[in-house]
Amino acid sequence: MEERLDRLESLAAIQQLPYRYGVAIDSRDMDMMVDLFVADVRVGRDQTGRDALKRWYTTTMAAHGPSCHFIGNHVVDFDDADHARGIVYCHDELGHTDDWEQGQLQYWDTYVRVDGEWYFQRRRFHRLYMVDWLERPSHGAMSHDDALTTHRLPEAYPSWSAFWEGVERDRVRPDGS
Repeated sequence: MEERLDRLESLAAIQQLPYRYGVAIDSRDMDMMVDLFVADVRVGRDQTGRDALKRWYTTTMAAHGPSCHFIGNHVVDFDDADHARGIVYCHDELGHTDDWEQGQLQYWDTYVRVDGEWYFQRRRFHRLYMVDWLERPSHGAMSHDDALTTHRLPEAYPSWSAFWEGVERDRVRPDGS
């Protein structure tokens, strides 16, 4: 019973992380944002720590005007009592000087519990699209270079290419051959 209760409490704490991240980014509260991550968070290839993360996010978000992150579906899988992984869906809107953009993305997260508290260990951005409000989105559409994008959706899923390879391999022609 104690393990089940711990799992439920852990799930609730983990699910708060993306919501708090969205509020922190949209309010530009960089101290609140970096406190959601482990103290030794990896930033890029050669930096670590919350100070480095704060500098990176401050530089990145200074290029944008107002923003709004709407957090949606959140799937969490536990590896053990102190480690978990998750996928978070997000609709984001970003203001710029001359336009307003909207997009869809996913965050692929790893979470870790340190001293009884849950934190992001890592977040990866996977963008489906980002377009000006007046444009219709197309696959992978990007209206400008997005410093936060790492991979395009749905290709980021290993199962995506495997699915299509299987469809091609198993495809039966209308004539039965």
